[in-house]
Amino acid sequence: MSKFLLGFFIPVCLFLAGVTAAANAQVAVNIRDKEKQHIFRFGEVDYLEDVNGRLTFDKIKSDEFAGKFKASKQATPVTTDPGTAYWYRVKVNPNPESRNNWILEFFDQTIDSIAVYSPDKNHNYAATLLGSSRPFSARLYQHKNFSLNINNNLSGSQVYYIRIKSHQSVNVIMVLRSVNWFITYALDEYFFFGIFYGMILVFGLYNLMMFIAMRQRQYLYYVAYNLSIGLYEMCADGIAYQYVWPGSPMWNHNAYGVALFSASIFSVLFTQSLLNLKVTAPRLNKLVGWIIGLRCVYFLLCFFVNPNWFSYKIIEVVPLTLACFAGCYVLVKGYRAARFFVIGYSFLLTGFVIKAMIALNLWWPPVTATAYYSLSICFIMEMVFISFAIGDKVRLLKKQQEQAQLRIIRQLKLNEELKDTLNKNLEAQVQERTRELVEKSNLIEEQNNELKEVNVLLKQQAEEISRMNVLLENDNLTLHHDIEKITHNRVMSAEVDFEEFSKIYPDRETCFKFLSDLKWANSYACRKCSNTHYGHGHLPYSRRCSKCGYEESVIAYTILQNTRIPINKAFYMIFLMYSTKGKISSHKLSEILSIRQSTCWAYSSRIKKVMESKKKEIKNAGDKGWSKLVIDSD
Repeated sequence: MSKFLLGFFIPVCLFLAGVTAAANAQVAVNIRDKEKQHIFRFGEVDYLEDVNGRLTFDKIKSDEFAGKFKASKQATPVTTDPGTAYWYRVKVNPNPESRNNWILEFFDQTIDSIAVYSPDKNHNYAATLLGSSRPFSARLYQHKNFSLNINNNLSGSQVYYIRIKSHQSVNVIMVLRSVNWFITYALDEYFFFGIFYGMILVFGLYNLMMFIAMRQRQYLYYVAYNLSIGLYEMCADGIAYQYVWPGSPMWNHNAYGVALFSASIFSVLFTQSLLNLKVTAPRLNKLVGWIIGLRCVYFLLCFFVNPNWFSYKIIEVVPLTLACFAGCYVLVKGYRAARFFVIGYSFLLTGFVIKAMIALNLWWPPVTATAYYSLSICFIMEMVFISFAIGDKVRLLKKQQEQAQLRIIRQLKLNEELKDTLNKNLEAQVQERTRELVEKSNLIEEQNNELKEVNVLLKQQAEEISRMNVLLENDNLTLHHDIEKITHNRVMSAEVDFEEFSKIYPDRETCFKFLSDLKWANSYACRKCSNTHYGHGHLPYSRRCSKCGYEESVIAYTILQNTRIPINKAFYMIFLMYSTKGKISSHKLSEILSIRQSTCWAYSSRIKKVMESKKKEIKNAGDKGWSKLVIDSD
């Protein structure tokens, strides 16, 4: 809004500047009560670029640098390099007889640092520091623009020096204005601000109520989009700095970037939801997802890597163009709800292009207030038409719902007619089937009587077969037991090979079970505390004392303890030593068991010692005598 009145004067300035500006002589601005304000234009502003930003004011005003200032060739000087400090020089002819107080004002609210060096009656200079990097409370005038008083009581031409440095490109618009006119125009400006931001809040509240009523995400996206646009406009106009974070200047550098990012994302999400791109344009919907992802990556890079990248606002043309293209695409495909959407986003895209051209000094017509505020005006138009688009979609959905209800009613009537016809056919079929069933039921009853007689006979036969099965099962058990007994006796009473012996003790599990039954045949007692209660241990068939926790393995305290040969071969070796009464040689054992002769000799010697110590026990033990050799000692 600070550019509202500027728009009425810049066209004239552009015209006069091209005709009357001198190449080397700087024109001094005269203060006149007849003029409410004066915008510095061609021939009235000289500039000097301080590339390193190290020049002091004393050097700048010296004779050495006086001739290095150049006349500005732009109606509105623009800083282009964030690392460069720009010095500007203007001349003012005071008017001590003026009835007004005068101020020097800077329109661009995004300038980080402004240092104005003002002369006094002793030809000394006093520095006034301004800019968005300073607290708002430090300003002389509590206004969104940067303003300072001009001493009108001086005589002769007075030179003012201005040093400007900003992290982004800014427009250096300097205006000489009377305090009376400043107050008048400021009141009007804030009035229009109230209307603009009030409309944003009204549209936001309206869509929030629609979301609460209809529970459709598109309304929530649009509320967030409206609030983001409002925040961006507040950042651009300086209103946010004045009313939202006046004590936090650091927010001025990044807040507009956050607002633009939020507006872009919610704008695309709203487009995706309103136009139902997932159904109407699946490929375009995937592209929208990629654009959202890339925009988020760029935002994170700006936020964490280089905040100065926020100044590349031209990137917003990508999601904006995509949203407008999506609306046109689905409209061509026959989605009528997109017509007002296309109109609204066409306004917004137009306003964005105009602002971009003005910022890049590519706007060839005279710059008017309408051109400067084109984006804000287009925001309002876009909100109006988007509201129409939302209402149009609701109307179309309601119409489709009514048509669907009519189709359902017609289908229900048709179903009712079909149901009546089917019922009549079913009744006739039921009667026919009932007659057939009655006839068949009589036949079935006769067959049931015959089956009952057969069942009685079968029951008698089944009982007889059961008795025979019981007898056969007993005979089978007896026969199986006899076969096992005969096999065991044959094995234990004759010379058998290892393969035949392995049929009784085929694996480690069988051998461990045999040892467990043999070792604890007379119940269990813990060797540490004599407790008789136990649980299963970690090893197979081992026992763990329930009182002290001592665990005893199944081969502990047996002749097999610390034996490294397979346990079934160890069993067979004991059996061979017992059956041959210790006369079999270690060479023969090595040949039979495929074990080294030295191992067979060592183990057979151990068995002989046990046989010698238990000679009386195994004398008349028969075929079970070899098992008595297993329990070596307690």
